[in-house]
Amino acid sequence: MAAVSLLRFTMQSVRWAFHCASWVPCREEWLLAMRLVQPEEQERIGQFVFARDAKAAMAGRLLIRKLIAEKLQIPWNEIVLQRTSKGKPYLTNDILGIHSNFNFNVSHQGDYAVLAAEPDCQVGIDIMKTNLPGSGSIPAFFRIMKRQFTEAEWRVIKSMSNEWLQLDMFYRLWALKESFIKAIGVGIGFNLQRIEFNAAPLQLAPGKIYRETNMFLDGKEEGWTFEETRLDGSHHVAVALGKQEFGLGEKQSDVLPTDLTQFTVLTFEELVVSAVPLVPEDPACWDAFCSRKESPARQSSNSR
Repeated sequence: MAAVSLLRFTMQSVRWAFHCASWVPCREEWLLAMRLVQPEEQERIGQFVFARDAKAAMAGRLLIRKLIAEKLQIPWNEIVLQRTSKGKPYLTNDILGIHSNFNFNVSHQGDYAVLAAEPDCQVGIDIMKTNLPGSGSIPAFFRIMKRQFTEAEWRVIKSMSNEWLQLDMFYRLWALKESFIKAIGVGIGFNLQRIEFNAAPLQLAPGKIYRETNMFLDGKEEGWTFEETRLDGSHHVAVALGKQEFGLGEKQSDVLPTDLTQFTVLTFEELVVSAVPLVPEDPACWDAFCSRKESPARQSSNSR
């Protein structure tokens, strides 16, 4: 068990990001990427209609595999990932229980895929890009989404000085809620009005990490920590950190990270530096990728 203790002592928080929107893979890169994921992941990625979504899903899987290979010392081509019934990826490899308390989560939306990992606490991550609604006005969009936030949260949203800043606060609060939902692994169906966030400060500077926002669950303040970061002027990232839950009769861990870990934006070369292919090359994967449009036509004109 000495190796387990050493790993927990030396392992630190991980915050990684990959800028999917600027990644224009050549044939060699895409075929390599497809060889680096499990066959069922290949199939899942191949089902996306748009190249934007296929790239984001691929980046998310590569981020997870890089994390496990480098931090848990499991060879890339021996990593076996599965999904819970709620769709959350998890590691099935069992090497002396080393990873028993290790938690990771990924999210992709807008221009980025992001990952957060912790050695000893629950973690959930979500990223949201502030985009104009696909159709209709911002007030109309808010009416449609009215039930997703509490009255107090809507007051904060509406208190912002213009519609764009209101929309920005909307997506910030949405990312916070999704990060908590993903951390506890409940999936869709959770009543988001049970969660209420007191967002602080109201303005976040890009590149800085904040931990001032508090969450209330069913009206009671919970002992969760939320890290908020703006990767740039339009992308909010929220990371939910909660005490690790153990099995029946085991003591609950009180370990929550105290240091603030900045996001490292990785290049494709950095993403695959420790990679070992799992499957042979399939040229048809490149043909399928090239047949996709980058994104829906309306997406090109609805962001600032």
